[in-house]
Amino acid sequence: MERATQDETALELLVHGVGGTTPEEMLGDPRTVRISGDNTAAVFRRTEDADAEQRPDDYRGKPVPEAYVWCNLTSGNGSRALWLLLLPFMVVNLAHWMRPTSRHRRPLVRTYGLLVRLTGLTLTVLLVAAACEVALDLTAWQCAGTPRCAADRAWLGFLATDDAGRGGWWSQPGRRLALAALLPAALTGLLWYLSHRTWSAYESQQPLPHKPEVEEEEATRTALSRPGFWYGRRLVARLRAAHTAAGLLTVAAAVGASAARHDRRPGGPALLDILGWALVMTLVLGGGAVVWVVCRRGRSEHKLDRKLDRALVRGLPLAALALLVLTFLYAGWTRPGWRSEGRLPGDATFGGIAIAQGLLVVALAVVAHSLYRTSPDARTAIRGLGGPAVAMLSCALGGVMSGGGAQRVADWLDGTHGSIDGPPVLLTWQASVIPPLLVVVAVLCAWLGLRTLQRKRREMTKVTLDYPGEPKDSARTRRIAGTRARAALTDRAPLLVGIISAVTLLFGAGALIGAWLTEKVPAQAAQGAPDVVEGAGETSQALGSWLIGFGFILFVTWGRRAYKDASARRTIGILWDVGTFWPRAAHPFAPPCYAERAVPDLTWRMAAWTRATSATGGRLVISGHSQGSVLAAAAAWQLRPSVRRRVALLTYGSPLERLYGRWFPAHFGPAALTSLHREVDCWRNLHRPTDPIGGPINLRGACGPQVDRAALKDPLAYGRTETHPLPAPIHGHGGYQADPAFAEERARLLARLKAVVPSPRPAAPEAVTPAPADPPDTAG
Repeated sequence: MERATQDETALELLVHGVGGTTPEEMLGDPRTVRISGDNTAAVFRRTEDADAEQRPDDYRGKPVPEAYVWCNLTSGNGSRALWLLLLPFMVVNLAHWMRPTSRHRRPLVRTYGLLVRLTGLTLTVLLVAAACEVALDLTAWQCAGTPRCAADRAWLGFLATDDAGRGGWWSQPGRRLALAALLPAALTGLLWYLSHRTWSAYESQQPLPHKPEVEEEEATRTALSRPGFWYGRRLVARLRAAHTAAGLLTVAAAVGASAARHDRRPGGPALLDILGWALVMTLVLGGGAVVWVVCRRGRSEHKLDRKLDRALVRGLPLAALALLVLTFLYAGWTRPGWRSEGRLPGDATFGGIAIAQGLLVVALAVVAHSLYRTSPDARTAIRGLGGPAVAMLSCALGGVMSGGGAQRVADWLDGTHGSIDGPPVLLTWQASVIPPLLVVVAVLCAWLGLRTLQRKRREMTKVTLDYPGEPKDSARTRRIAGTRARAALTDRAPLLVGIISAVTLLFGAGALIGAWLTEKVPAQAAQGAPDVVEGAGETSQALGSWLIGFGFILFVTWGRRAYKDASARRTIGILWDVGTFWPRAAHPFAPPCYAERAVPDLTWRMAAWTRATSATGGRLVISGHSQGSVLAAAAAWQLRPSVRRRVALLTYGSPLERLYGRWFPAHFGPAALTSLHREVDCWRNLHRPTDPIGGPINLRGACGPQVDRAALKDPLAYGRTETHPLPAPIHGHGGYQADPAFAEERARLLARLKAVVPSPRPAAPEAVTPAPADPPDTAG
C-alpha cells in the first residue's frame, strides 16, 4: 500500500554562491549547529532542527532546512593569496574544459586535450625560465660579473669579480650560476609541494561510487555524470611529476648550456667538451620523456581510477633532480679565463617558447573549429573558439608576469648606470607591444560604453512600462536602466575575449619577428628611421617597460594585500569560485578544484538522505544560488537515476546557461541541461534583467511550461508604496530570497514533496512536446 510523503520528513538543502556567507544568514537563525563536515566545508542546521529525524511528527508537511557552506574552500586563510600568482595556470586549465560539443569525433577530442596540456607545459617552462632569467642571467651573470653593478650591491660581494676578472671561489661564472640556480629550483619545488598538498587537502575526496549509466550519444549526456569525473588523482599526479621534471630540466639547461658553450671553444679541455655534449643529450632525452608523459595519458572518467603510477610519479622528478645536481658539479668545475660577458642565451629560449605557444594555439583553434562544425550552436562562445582564445590569454598573462619580473629586477639592479645589458631583447619587444594592445582594448571599451548608453536609453522606456501608474522619477529610471544595461555587458564578453586574443596573437608574432630580425631593442631598431617612427619606437619601449613592470607589481601587491586583508582575500576567493570549479586536467600547478570536494559532499548528503527515507520515497529540494546552482547541478548528475528523480532543483541567479552553457558547451550545453531537467523531479529557475551573472535556462520543464519563471522585477517597487514605504533597493545578483516569487516557487516545489509516491509527472501543455521517458536505471 502506498504511503503519502506528508508522513515523512522532507529536506531542503541550501547551497550558497560566490563570495560565500554564513549558515546563520542562510538559515535565518542565529543558532546553528554543524551536523556533518569539518572547518573547510560542512552542513549546518538550526539548533532546533538538529534531531529532526527523531521527531518526524513535528515536521509533517514541512521540510528540514540545511545549509551547505563551502566558502572556506576558496577564501580561507592568508596563504590563499599566493594563488593569485598561479593565474596563468588556472586560465589554461579553463581552456581544457571549453571544448565544443562534438559527435563521434573522439580522436579530435583527445587531440584537443593533448594540445591544451602541451600549452600548459610551456607555461611551466616559461615561469621557470623567467626565474632563471632573474636569478642566473641578470643577477649572477650580468650584475655579479660587472664590477660597477656589483659594487652597489654588498650582498653580491662574495660573487663579484674585479676589473681584472679575479675574485673569490664563488666568482667563477659556473659556480655563480649554480648557486643562483637554487632559486628557480626552489620555486619548482614549491610548486610541486603546493600541488601535492592542495590535492590532499581539497581534491582527495572520493565521489559516491556508482556504475556508469547506459552510454548514450555524447551530445545527449554530459561527462559530469561519469563515476570518475570528480576524481582525477592519477592524471594530476602524472602531470605534477612531468611539470616538476620540466622545471628542474629548465634550470639544468640554463646552468649547463653556458658552461657547455664555453667548453666547445677551441683549446678547451676535451673531457669537459665530452661531458658538455653528454649533458646536452641527456637534457634532450629528459625533455622528450616529459613530453611523452604529458602526451601519453589524458583523463579517465568512465570509472573511479584509484591507481597511481608510483614509479613514474617518483622516478621522473628524482631523475631530473639528480641530473640538476650533476649539472651543478659540471658547471662548478674550474675554468680559468672564463668571464661572463653580454647576456645568457635567453632570446633563443624565450623565442622558442613563444613560437611553441603560438603554434599550439593555432592548432588548438583548428581542432576546436573542426569539433564545432560537427554540432554547431549559435549560443556557443566565439563559435567554439573560446578555448583557443582563453589559452592565448593564459600565454599572454604568463608573458606579462615573466617579462614584468625580469624588467623590474633589471631596473633595480642597474638603476641609471647602464652597466648591464638587461633582459633579453625579445622580452623588451613583447613589453613594447603592450601600449598598442591597450589602445585596442581602450577602443573596445569605448565601443562597449557607447553600446551600453544606447541600451540604457532603450531600457528607460522598458522601465516605464514595467512600473505603470506610478509617478516617474528620471533619476530613479536612469539608475534602474543603467543597472540593466551594465548587466547585459556579460553577453558581450565572448566578442571582447575573441578580439583581444586575436590581437594579442598578432602583436606577439610581430614582437617575435622584430626581435629576431633586428636583434636590437625597439628604440635602437628605430634609429635612423623617420622622426615619427623613431619617436614611436622610443615611446612604446619606455611605456611598455613601465607598464609590464607595473603589471607585475600589481600582481604582487594584490597578493600581499589579500594575505593581510580578509575582505580582499574574500574578493580573490570570488574569482577562484568561478575559475577553479573545474578539475586540474591541463595544469597540475593551477589552484585546486574546490568542486572535487564540494560535489562529493553534496552527492553523499543527498544519497544518504534518500537512502535513509527510501521506505517512504524520500525526496528533497536542493536550492542553489549563483555558483551554488552549478554545484547543485553537478551533484545531481552524480546521483543514480532513481535517486535523481526524487530531487527538485530551485536555482536563482544561476550562470548555468548564460556562462557555463556558452563557454563550456560540451558539459553544460543545451543537450546536457535538457537531459538534467528531464531526469530530476522538477526544476524552477529565477532570474532578473539586472543580474550580470545569472540568467534564464531557456528550457521547457515537466513541472510547468518552462524551467524559467518570467524575469523578476528589480527593484520590487519603483517608488514608495504602502508595502514598500522606503525606497526598494536594486538587488542585481543578490537578495533573491527577498522577492515574493522566491517564496512562491519554493512553496510550489515543497508542495510536490507531499505527492503520493511515486510522483506522477503532470501532463505537458498542448503547445509543449512531451519529454522523452527517463533512461533506464542501470546504476543498481
